[in-house]
Amino acid sequence: MAGIEIATKQDLIEMEERLIREMRKSNQSGEEPKRLLKSYQVKNLLKISPGTLQNLRVNGTLPFTRVGGIIYYKYEDIMKIFEQAKEKIKAGQ
Repeated sequence: MAGIEIATKQDLIEMEERLIREMRKSNQSGEEPKRLLKSYQVKNLLKISPGTLQNLRVNGTLPFTRVGGIIYYKYEDIMKIFEQAKEKIKAGQ
């Protein structure tokens, strides 16, 4: 199927490291993480393509809310995904 991307274990580890770096930058600047993020913010934060973000929505991995034509994601949901991925990686080792 066109447009489907598979995330490897290394991809998840790299994504987690990028997210941690971004969170540390945010904490150092004194800003509190935003509670709701738009699609472009999630793509930039996770360094993923629009197709990957769509796959995360379609397969139910990343919950979202659509208001009009704008899709919003909860910051907490993104963090839950990372925690789950981290646990899977630990269990596989």
